[in-house]
Amino acid sequence: MSDLINKITRPCRKASDFFILAALLSLVLVIIGEIIAIAVFNGLDVDARLIKWSGSDSVGTFLGMYLYTFGVWIAFLLMAGIFKGNRPMLKAIAPNKRLNNLGGILLGIGLGFGTNGFCVLMSWLTGDIKLSYNGLNWKLLIAFLICVFIQSSSEEVADRVYLYQKLRRRYRSPLVAILVNSVIFMAMHMGNPGFTMIAGSQIFLVAIIFSLFVYYYDGVWVAFWFHTAWNYTQNIIFGLPNSGIVSEYSIFRLEAASARNGLFYNVDFGVEGSIGSSLVLLLVIAVMVFINRNKHERKDYWAEAERQAAGQQAVYSQAKHAK
Repeated sequence: MSDLINKITRPCRKASDFFILAALLSLVLVIIGEIIAIAVFNGLDVDARLIKWSGSDSVGTFLGMYLYTFGVWIAFLLMAGIFKGNRPMLKAIAPNKRLNNLGGILLGIGLGFGTNGFCVLMSWLTGDIKLSYNGLNWKLLIAFLICVFIQSSSEEVADRVYLYQKLRRRYRSPLVAILVNSVIFMAMHMGNPGFTMIAGSQIFLVAIIFSLFVYYYDGVWVAFWFHTAWNYTQNIIFGLPNSGIVSEYSIFRLEAASARNGLFYNVDFGVEGSIGSSLVLLLVIAVMVFINRNKHERKDYWAEAERQAAGQQAVYSQAKHAK
């Protein structure tokens, strides 16, 4: 039994890295982030300030909903900084010459806008949605870009950094980290308005893509900005539901009464709830896997810890047999 466990898991594993506990701890991370955000929002009266700045109760409150997630970042930095064993996780978000750089940011923006924009375009061409121009407000566009980035990247930190790296520390196969964090990411969205199994499959697939950027390219920054651009495109540019939630401000406005379900659109969940968007994401996954078919994990942040733990186990085993 111990031989089987050693084949599946790594010697540097922690008890908290067991996939169920790791998933629960990622949820704890989010909860701690919410507690931090509540304290800051109440202490600085952030909601009232945003309402006053934007000149609108609904827009200010919606901005606050996105900004509220900044607490997850603080919680992650605290958990990675305080607990020495978690510190290699910080390397995963640090700038590098692979894709945690300007090139990765631009790639993420291009992919997020391109994939989501294609689904929106197909929905419009097939007549499933009708859009009308709502107005251009550069102040709000920039503010929403910042806030959407905070919200999107906080989800990535919880799943593609914290949870992913905990699973990589325990399990030899990267497939465990990729699949488990994607399932948890999907589960976190199950309470959103209009959630369906099709919507769940789309969220799972996009999480696989984000994970593959971490695996193949050590590029969590791509995931940050792909996620941001995906949400920003449908919610702030086109005024469509983002995981079932509609923005209080957008450049274009959906004529909701005329919207209908189609290959690339779901009236309750948006393009994310469509079969078409899942097919687009499946194509992206297929292309990524094909391009990298002869490549393996770009950066294993636990390799050194594994070697050290293996050495310690060997010394302990030798000492035990010598007695």
